[in-house]
Amino acid sequence: MSVFREGGRAGRRRANRTPVDRRVAVRFGGVAVRFGGIGDEAAPDLAGQLDALEQLGWRELELRTVDGVWIADLPVRQVTAIARTLRRRGVRVCGVASRVGNWASDITGDHRREDLELEALALRAALLGTTRIRVMSYPNGTGLPEPEWRRRVLARLRGVAAGAQRGGWLALHENCAGWAGSSAENALDLIASVDSPGLRLLHDTGNGIAYGYDGFELLRRTAGHVDHVHVKDAVGSGPDTRYVLPGTGDARLAESLRLLTARGWRGVWSLEPHLATRPHEGLAADGRTDSGFVAAGRALTALVEREVLPHSPGWRLVPGGLALDLAASRPMDARADERADGQADGRAAREEAVSDAR
Repeated sequence: MSVFREGGRAGRRRANRTPVDRRVAVRFGGVAVRFGGIGDEAAPDLAGQLDALEQLGWRELELRTVDGVWIADLPVRQVTAIARTLRRRGVRVCGVASRVGNWASDITGDHRREDLELEALALRAALLGTTRIRVMSYPNGTGLPEPEWRRRVLARLRGVAAGAQRGGWLALHENCAGWAGSSAENALDLIASVDSPGLRLLHDTGNGIAYGYDGFELLRRTAGHVDHVHVKDAVGSGPDTRYVLPGTGDARLAESLRLLTARGWRGVWSLEPHLATRPHEGLAADGRTDSGFVAAGRALTALVEREVLPHSPGWRLVPGGLALDLAASRPMDARADERADGQADGRAAREEAVSDAR
């Protein structure tokens, strides 16, 4: 389908949209948490991705692929056309995905293609109006000893972070396949060792199920460094992981979202339900069958209403996300204290890792 499709059901939905109550913006500190999603989890084409967001009343789109093509590989003229379409639709891009360090890479590989991808993505991200680019920290497919795996990952991501800082964009490390995605200790070690404003964390609420750790505990220890959140839920473990609607799995999703609201966290909760689209398994929504994306978005909203807001003073649901009543919310000094705790954990993890490497 063309990225320029504007009519049909989407047009009717836009005409019937309920405007944001201006009184909310006066009393509350704006939309502190914005709901969005990874577009190709809903449909391969941009029009289908935007239709899914329209059905949910959301305005944040995270881009990984369009028509099956990674954003870095799209011609600049097509990215420019996509940006125009998004502006007309009132949709903001909250981030783009790279293949740097992902499940298909290896730390012993040649990274020149990745460097070219990051250059291409930096340009395309700027055209799309975002500075956030997702990276990971490399599986260890060749079986390096853990200290050598760590050394190579840190060297590589120092370079990525330095490039991000020079280029005015932000590398977001996701807790997925890779050295720093395997534990809170490694994630904190990464942040402390790279020590760059060009690198922050992206927390995926469901990845712990697939990779064998408690995602809530990871978030509890690293939340002070988290800039962006992927929302998914799952049951099972390892290769037997099965992805389910938010709130129906074992990922401790409600606890994670309550932890974020308790901290006064601000940013995007980006839906990545994996119900039909799982790139690491070669699965993608085909646009002809229900991806489950809209159902997952509605399940997330219901979960927030049922299990998050009753425990989150000062927060309320508004069109497109959550607003925070600054007068009634938890003092932000507590957030600073918790960030300091996270940084202390990072220093301790780094010292321990360095000691082990010796």
